[in-house]
Amino acid sequence: MNTILVLGGTGFVGAHVCEKLVRAGWHVTVPTRRRKNARHILHLPSLTVLEMDVHDPAALARAVQGHHAVVNLVAVLHGNAARFDAVHVALPKALAHACSAAQVRQLVHISALGADAQHPDAAPSDYLRSKSRGEAALQQAAASAPWQLTLLRPSVIFGAEDKFLNLFARLQTIAPVVPLAGADARFQPVWVQDVADAVVRSVAPTAPGGVVEVCGPNVYTLRQLVQLAGQLSGVNEGRGRPVIGLPQWMGRLQALAMECLPGEPLMSRDNLDSMRTPNVATGQHPGLAALGIIPAALPPIAQEYLRRHSAD
Repeated sequence: MNTILVLGGTGFVGAHVCEKLVRAGWHVTVPTRRRKNARHILHLPSLTVLEMDVHDPAALARAVQGHHAVVNLVAVLHGNAARFDAVHVALPKALAHACSAAQVRQLVHISALGADAQHPDAAPSDYLRSKSRGEAALQQAAASAPWQLTLLRPSVIFGAEDKFLNLFARLQTIAPVVPLAGADARFQPVWVQDVADAVVRSVAPTAPGGVVEVCGPNVYTLRQLVQLAGQLSGVNEGRGRPVIGLPQWMGRLQALAMECLPGEPLMSRDNLDSMRTPNVATGQHPGLAALGIIPAALPPIAQEYLRRHSAD
């Protein structure tokens, strides 16, 4: 049986990836700091949970041993430059070294649209600069490594447990209007099941490798996505709430205020900086069609999930 190590396998995308890999006949190992974080995937046959810290290079090297392929889904959306560097640059570097030492066959890394390994310092945000540097480190290592590298660059990912459409749907159940920073930013949302399929097909023996832009078929502004979330969840009798686009200076003040609240912010100034780069396919790299996937459109799929947030 082919064996695969999935970093980030307990997360929103990772759970779908693990399920599809198991169905495809892989034996999956999922490292996590605490076993309880994997309780929603423990039922999957041929899946093993390994308690460890993936940011410990020695532990990571031991975990990679004995696996034919590795998938890295670990990422963060918020933090300072040091946190982004630790997760998006240092971890991929350590992973590349471990994969070479273990003679891994394939490495699939989930990056992001807007990343540019050729010009990492040109990106407008700490998030995209770190994603770009992580890609660059992996491409440099892959040039002399025994493993094939696939870089998947998704747009915003939607699905039953996403933190994007569902967040805006919930907000509209309590807010009469939605003041929105970055309202004109553009996205090309992709269904989580299509992303999971892309991972599975990227570890197939005949997979082409390289960069793949993982996007849905349609482009939306952030304003349109927020309105759609409200409509599909039934808020205000299916009309959603009015969305008020904020000018740049006011949007940055809003983001700064959110950063000061406890917990992960709903939006940060770095998020706004990232949105200066359109989150849409550039056409410079293959898309999901290169992997034999016809991407699902957002409304028919999203409606199934967002109805759970219907207003009373």
